[in-house]
Amino acid sequence: QVQLVESGGGLVQPGGSLRLSCAGSGSIFSLYVMGWYRQAPGAQRELVASITRNSITYYKDSVKGRFTISKDNAKNTVYLQLNSLKPEDTAVYYCNAPKNSDSVFFTWGQGTQVTVSS
Repeated sequence: QVQLVESGGGLVQPGGSLRLSCAGSGSIFSLYVMGWYRQAPGAQRELVASITRNSITYYKDSVKGRFTISKDNAKNTVYLQLNSLKPEDTAVYYCNAPKNSDSVFFTWGQGTQVTVSS
């Protein structure tokens, strides 16, 4: 069973940066499209960025130019660099492999909290 462990979140001021990491068991990142999701309080979980096996990336419009997704297949890790953070980026961030618009392949991890506040 694949386990996903997210880390790197924290409290940061508006305009600040964070780098999130997602470590997975097994060599899943070379086989699956991987995505970073986030869930703000009272909101549904949403996909904010994804990366294909060939490293083609997708970004939600609201994070384009500010977030960068990358991966290291040898380390079984996917990263999300968050720059120019805004209060509306506050959420719990998760990684997973999207199956379609409504589901994912793996059990959700615990996520990592990102709080943007002055």
